[in-house]
Amino acid sequence: MKIVFDCRWHKKSGIGTFADNVLAKMLKTENEFLLLGFDSLPEEFKGGTAKVRCLSCDVPTFSVKEMLSFPRELTKIINQYDVYFSPYCNVPSGIKIPVYTTIHDVVFLDIPEIAGKVGTFVRKLFYKHAVSKSKAIFTVSNFSKERIIKTLNCKKPIHVTYNGVPEFYLKSNAVKAEKTDSIIFIGNIKKHKGLQILIPAFLDFCKKLSENTPSAPLPKLVIVGSKDNFRTNDQGISNLIENATSQNIEFTGFISDNELKVRLTQAKILVQPSFYEGFGFPPLQALNCGTNAIVSDIEVFKEVYADYPVTYFKCGDIADLSEKLFSVWNENKPLPPFEEKYSFEKTASAILTAISQ
Repeated sequence: MKIVFDCRWHKKSGIGTFADNVLAKMLKTENEFLLLGFDSLPEEFKGGTAKVRCLSCDVPTFSVKEMLSFPRELTKIINQYDVYFSPYCNVPSGIKIPVYTTIHDVVFLDIPEIAGKVGTFVRKLFYKHAVSKSKAIFTVSNFSKERIIKTLNCKKPIHVTYNGVPEFYLKSNAVKAEKTDSIIFIGNIKKHKGLQILIPAFLDFCKKLSENTPSAPLPKLVIVGSKDNFRTNDQGISNLIENATSQNIEFTGFISDNELKVRLTQAKILVQPSFYEGFGFPPLQALNCGTNAIVSDIEVFKEVYADYPVTYFKCGDIADLSEKLFSVWNENKPLPPFEEKYSFEKTASAILTAISQ
């Protein structure tokens, strides 16, 4: 099969992680690929069995030019292939071959206050455009599938292809690092990620810990992200973030994958207090690094982590999260053995199967 793969998300967090890992697995097949956005094949993708051609493209994703006047010299080449695959929901104009897009979640539609009325309206237009242009859609959980059908009135086929764990994070590639008295949070620091629940729960947990074991050192909460990028119109949350650095809380800013892996391995607990996710990847990273995970009991986490040794707390409940932190911290049990059921090899295979039908 001759497949066009939109590579313009290369090395970008979130979508880029999904795109790069899926592409790496696809290039190990016998298919033929046109890689849109690459001037030449990056070193990390070399050594595969697929026939590869690169097609340079400087048109930004989700731009007016992409939607209305994508260069004809590019679409002429693209339309010589069998299918077009986008790892997100952007679709260039002028494509005549079957299009397959990926909608990871519809958080901006389910929680419209994140982007405001105008931002939500624009995002819905992009989602609707992707649905109208797609032969079928991929998403990363049954929860997201149900929300896509509901919010977009989608009648197109939707294939659930779960995220995977990059080989870099697999247990077989673990790093040696001693545990420290730290708790870690990873994520785009937005309101639906639950940081406004985690910080007061952490402070309450520290208070309980001091009362029960006065001589014990207080743990540190490591937040992988910059407090300067925390966008919210809630002044109470803004004040909470502003004062957080004086409370044994560290905002790391951007860190490399290597440093993140070490930090995850050193932490005793990862907390994912999200109100909403399409999949929720950080707990998988933590578990593969030998770190206990506490997650909110939202529907998607119960789906994704049903067979994993995670601890649930009541979503949005500060007191319950504080109690779970206290119990998991004091028990300090090593993770039991578990089978890793998600892989990007499975993801890529499922996508290829769907687009070949």
